[in-house]
Amino acid sequence: MTARVTLVLGGARSGKSRHAEALARQTGLSRRYLATAQPFDDEMRDRIRQHRTDRAGDGWQTIEEPLDLPGAITRASAADAVVLVDCLTLWLSNLMLADRAIGPATEALLAALAAAPGPVILVSNEVGLGLVPETPLGRAFRDAQGRLNQHVAALADHVVFMAAGLPLTLKEPAR
Repeated sequence: MTARVTLVLGGARSGKSRHAEALARQTGLSRRYLATAQPFDDEMRDRIRQHRTDRAGDGWQTIEEPLDLPGAITRASAADAVVLVDCLTLWLSNLMLADRAIGPATEALLAALAAAPGPVILVSNEVGLGLVPETPLGRAFRDAQGRLNQHVAALADHVVFMAAGLPLTLKEPAR
């Protein structure tokens, strides 16, 4: 059974993107990849280039949208397609850097997810397990990310936490 909304959480290099991509493939549906990264520096440009290469020729339709994620989900969603969002963490960072209001953006995201006619899989970092950030901006980001993850997890019918490449199911779809 395919979950309507799946949230895949984890730390850096925990295997969350790889797991989310595997879940998308398992649906057998057309695959749409919503990428939120922005190439602010050479290292990020290289990461984006590698992600594009990894998906090339593998049946993914890639849509790059750093800010209007709710709109992109609405446009990409279809009953015969699965949408994979990678990732909520970069989207939130983009919003904060653009001085956008997080609350209304979160509400719009939740509405888009609730209205999506096909399955949506979202990848997000769990950033609250480490040290307390030194700066006010770092603490504000950590807190906003935790709240965003909670809101999406409450809406999702399937939530997985990735640790060391292993999926730990936190919430299962109703049967």
